[in-house]
Amino acid sequence: MKWLEENPTDVLCIQETKLTDDKFPLAAIETAGYHVAYTGQKTYNGVAIISRLPIADVVKNNPKYEDPQQRILAATIGGVRVVCAYVPNGQSIDSDKYEYKLGWLAAFHDWIKEEAALHPQLAVLGDYNIAPEDRDVHDPVAWAGQVLVSDKERAALQRLIDIGLTDSYRLFEQPEKSFSWWDYRALGFRLNKGVRIDHILLSPELVKRCTACVIDRAPRKWEQPSDHAPVIATLTD
Repeated sequence: MKWLEENPTDVLCIQETKLTDDKFPLAAIETAGYHVAYTGQKTYNGVAIISRLPIADVVKNNPKYEDPQQRILAATIGGVRVVCAYVPNGQSIDSDKYEYKLGWLAAFHDWIKEEAALHPQLAVLGDYNIAPEDRDVHDPVAWAGQVLVSDKERAALQRLIDIGLTDSYRLFEQPEKSFSWWDYRALGFRLNKGVRIDHILLSPELVKRCTACVIDRAPRKWEQPSDHAPVIATLTD
């Protein structure tokens, strides 16, 4: 709520809420004048969409993929179909969680392809747990072959983009070594040892309206911060 006070954003997508629906701070958000949709579970996962405008046609999770983990929330807001996604981390490339991630991404692709056909104005955003290119990693050599940067993960993200979506951050000139996540350990943020794994993918209709996309590093400096920083895309009316 502090961030929203300082950044009057129309639509905010949150991942890793890590709490059951009965504990979601609904009253505080609505008192502040926002609409909200959410789905969560204890300790892990959980996603939410907070909006100044009414939220309609809410879909929880991927209807094409049976999964008890609460990772996806979709809604229509002001004529824009917004998909908030928390892609699995994958843990390590030799783990069953990595295979789950790849299967999850394949099913996500199939569903988003259908959504793109139905909704010309589509934004698919969230924590993808994938750094698209080496320039999105502070030390590509050190990260080589690891989860978040593996060839199969990057290929899965590219297939999603190939539906007709665009990484809004790369529509504009950006500073080198721009990241959205830093490990809490080993002075990761202070030394800028990060990766860019949080993305806003836009359909062609929304690309036409996109005038800026930035990463807000300020909240990462707060006391007890998230290890992620907000990514903000600005769209004209």
